[in-house]
Amino acid sequence: MESNMALQTIQQYYTQTGLLSNAGKYAPHLEDLPEDLGELCRIVQGLMVHIFWASRYGLNLSEERKSEVQIRSIPRKLDRLFELDDHPLNQPRSLEKKLVGNCRDFSLFMVSILQHQGVPARARCGFGTYFRPNHYEDHWICEYWNSSAERWVMIDAQLDPFQCEKLKIGFDPLDLPDGAFITGGYAWRMCRSGLEDANKFGIFDMKGLWFIQGDLIRDFLALNKIEILPWDAWGYISGPQIIDADLPALDKIAELTVAGNAVFEEIRSMYQKDVRLQPAPDWQP
Repeated sequence: MESNMALQTIQQYYTQTGLLSNAGKYAPHLEDLPEDLGELCRIVQGLMVHIFWASRYGLNLSEERKSEVQIRSIPRKLDRLFELDDHPLNQPRSLEKKLVGNCRDFSLFMVSILQHQGVPARARCGFGTYFRPNHYEDHWICEYWNSSAERWVMIDAQLDPFQCEKLKIGFDPLDLPDGAFITGGYAWRMCRSGLEDANKFGIFDMKGLWFIQGDLIRDFLALNKIEILPWDAWGYISGPQIIDADLPALDKIAELTVAGNAVFEEIRSMYQKDVRLQPAPDWQP
């Protein structure tokens, strides 16, 4: 268990907004939002529609609208959101006026709001076990420090009542039970040790250890407050292949992400020292 000083340092780090979660000029729009987590999730769900769920809600997206999933940062997302509808954030948009996003974007919005409210929060990348039986689906969630319970809690801001009904969710999305979400590091270690089949991890026709490698790196970066898009790739994210020479480093990264808070300083140090973990020169928030 972390010392009080170490825990304070970790909490302070994740209370401060990151490169992508900082609302910038839109920070005043976050001022009057409620602190209740359920209400905040409903607000985020009222602002966004998931690109893969849109048709199930009855929304037919144009290619132009689908391109909104390419928007990385919260300020740029809010630029587009207010272009569509300039009402306050606590007013839900009509379906066609919602910003198009994905699980990463729902999580990033929650992280941004919670950090603005002084709550330590971070995005996590990995795999959800509640989308399809016997399958680990590529997914992002938000993790925040619950001061009353004195523990980090995972919440899935994407799961609105419609999705919960369709997926037959039997747990509280505001407190994911153990095993509901597997971080990229856990998935990597499970498959490298032979405990699980890597082909059960992925999305659509993309699966296998190479795919887990991508989520491993994305989760490591998220722990450093760099929440890249699911298809951003550089350094250790090498596409549909595994480079044997990278395995020792990848195993170490997985070890660090699984240990998490206990090795917080080492996570930060490795990010700062290893250029293959840092954004490519042409990457723009």
